[in-house]
Order: sequence, then C-alpha cells, then structure tokens
Amino acid sequence: MYNVCMANIHTPNPRIEERIKTGPHLTKHERIGFNGRLALIITNMVGTMWCAYIFAAIALISLPAAISGGTATIISWIAQTFLQLVLLSVIMVGQKVAAQASDKQALQTFEDTEALLKIQDEVHRLIKINNELTEEIHNSVIKNKDK
Repeated sequence: MYNVCMANIHTPNPRIEERIKTGPHLTKHERIGFNGRLALIITNMVGTMWCAYIFAAIALISLPAAISGGTATIISWIAQTFLQLVLLSVIMVGQKVAAQASDKQALQTFEDTEALLKIQDEVHRLIKINNELTEEIHNSVIKNKDK
C-alpha cells in the first residue's frame, strides 16, 4: 500500500530554489555603472555626521560677517549657508539609515516568505500523499465490496 505512494515523487515548486539563489533585492544592488559608483562614493562621503560637523564649522566661520550685516544678511546666511551645507549631510545620513532599515525589512520579509513557501510545499506534498492513500483505501474498499 505505502509503496504505491512513494512511486509518485513530489516535485517542489521551482520558485523555492529560485528565491534561495537570488535572495532579497537590497539597495546595494542598485549600483550601476561608473556614474552610479561615483555617486555612491560621494554620497557615502558627504552623507556622514562628521561631514555635517565640518560643514557647520565652515558655515560658522562666516557667521560674524553675517551678524554685522544685519537681519537680512543673517537670514540669508541661515538659509543659504548653514541650512544648505549642514542639512544636506544630515538628510543624507537619515536617508542612509532609512535605506538600511528598508534592507533589513526586505531581508526579514524574504526569510519569512521563504519559510512560508517551504511550509506550503510540505503541505502540498502531504496532501498529495493523503490523496493517494485515500484513493488506495477507496479502491481497496470497492474490491472488498465486490467479493
């Protein structure tokens, strides 16, 4: 009875193997060509808090001149010098942190999905065995009824 069931071997869904090979898509996979690599290098250099501190120090050098120039000059200095220099780096740091969190979430989702696919594949295999055994039992009952 059990040998008939083993003759029909279960074939896992090919998507399971494909997902194992490719893995999740992360932000580091977006680096394309020379321009992409160059942009990434510059972004990694400018997008640090140390760079923001350096930009803040550079901006503060011109602060005394802005103060002596009056209100309009101070407002101009804040908007055009300080905010643009310092916030540029701070925003880039925030984007890097968000991208890392997004990558972590993508990896967790990938691993969860991979586990669910394996569980689903195992359930499919067990249902197949159950159907074969049920059919075998049905055929056996019919044969015994005819006797």
